[in-house]
Parts: sequence; structure tokens; C-alpha cells
Amino acid sequence: MAVFTELSDEDRHAIVEAYGLTGLSSVIGIADGDRETTYLFRSAEGEFIVTLFENGAEPLDLERAFTTMETLHRAGIPCPEPRRTVDGNATFQAAGRLVAIVSFVSGSSTSDPSPAKCRSVGRVMGQIHMSLQGGLNHQPDLPSGPVYGALVFANVFFLGDEVSGVINFRLRHDDALIAEIADVLVDWTGGLDGGLDWRKAHVLLSGYQAIRKLSAAEKAALPAFVLASTAKRAAALGARRTSASECALVAYHSVTPDIFDQ
Repeated sequence: MAVFTELSDEDRHAIVEAYGLTGLSSVIGIADGDRETTYLFRSAEGEFIVTLFENGAEPLDLERAFTTMETLHRAGIPCPEPRRTVDGNATFQAAGRLVAIVSFVSGSSTSDPSPAKCRSVGRVMGQIHMSLQGGLNHQPDLPSGPVYGALVFANVFFLGDEVSGVINFRLRHDDALIAEIADVLVDWTGGLDGGLDWRKAHVLLSGYQAIRKLSAAEKAALPAFVLASTAKRAAALGARRTSASECALVAYHSVTPDIFDQ
């Protein structure tokens, strides 16, 4: 989030009209971030995050993100509530940019999650998977389908130790659910040597399994998925090939059978 595009009074009025907002009391540019222009609009209807997309977002992509958020919000999962235009569209054009609006989510992100926060992340991931898969009845041993795709530090807000909101649904895609679980374990509990912090990983999986039990096949497959995710993460951080391989092996061996105990 940042401010690269300034809104004129005409732009603000056009947005207010398009989204049926009334009693606009303030418009505040949000300086944090480096990709899109973001404002906080305060109106009689509430507080809203207004995003102007600077990097070629497509209306169909944002429509899919809105549909995902609407599904999750109806299920009671903590995420912004999308606000459509009075014509029912997910996007609008203003200041030469594609615009989308969602409700404001309280809380802040973390870069050093506690075990309690990891448990909450696991639980919310389980809720997201169950909601997007429609309950996962009669699924194969390694179920696949829509996943969130970006459950990283910057996209998860907390109030205390509980997740208060998950944002940024543009990376939703289809994959094996265990692949996303592995990515989240590596991102939220992985150490510098590649190994998972056992306590954090254990409670994250415990939180997840409080919502959705992993199959025996998923448990057996998780070490390999964690290995692959760790290698990918190490490569993205610029690690040497040998170092990435070593980290991946450490990660693989850190997924011990007792990590699944509840």
C-alpha cells in the first residue's frame, strides 16, 4: 500500500457516487507499501480501503478475488467485505486507474509470530480450505482445489494472538491443499537452517486439524512438500544451490510423526 496516484476532488466524488457512499468525512492516503495506491475513506457507511491498481490488474482477476472474499466473509472467516458499485461491479475507473473497495480490517501484521499466532493462522487456513472446497466431502486422499495462495506475514492481521483479517486474494489458484499447508509451515515456522520450529509447526497443524483433519496420505506426503517449499524459498532468497539443498533436507527431517499430535 502506498500513494502513487493523487485523487482530485472530481475523482473522489466519482468514487463516492459509484459506490453509493454518503457523508464522506475524510480521505487519507496510506503511505505503507510499494505496489498500489491506497486510501482510507471514512463515510457514513463505515471505513473502506480504496485501492487504485498501478500494475495492470485485470477486472476479471479482481472479480474472482471479490467472489472469493464474499464466500469467505459469508462463512464468518476474518477477511475484508468487498463493496461493489451500485451497478454490482467489482471495479470502477478513476484517475486513470482501476479501483476496488473493501471494508477496513483492524489489526496489524507480524514478522515474528508467537506459537499462539501460528495456531490461529492454522485454524483460519483450515476454515479457508473448507469454505472454498465446499466441505471436502468424498475427496481423494490428496485433495486439491482452490487455495488462498498468499498466506504470508504481510497479508495476515492480528488483534492480540487471533487473526483479525486476511487480505489480498488475487493469488487464489488451484493446487493440492497439502502444498499450501507446506508453504505456510515454511513461511511461518521455518528457521534460518531450514528446519521447522517444532512447537510453532505443531500448534499450526493442530489449529488446522481442529477444522479439517489431514488424511494419512497427506501426513505421509507433507515432508516432501516441505522439502520442495523450503528449496523454493531458499532459492528465492538467493541461497547457493548446495545451501538450498541442505536447508531443504533439514526441513524434510524436521517433519517428525509427533508433529501431527493434537
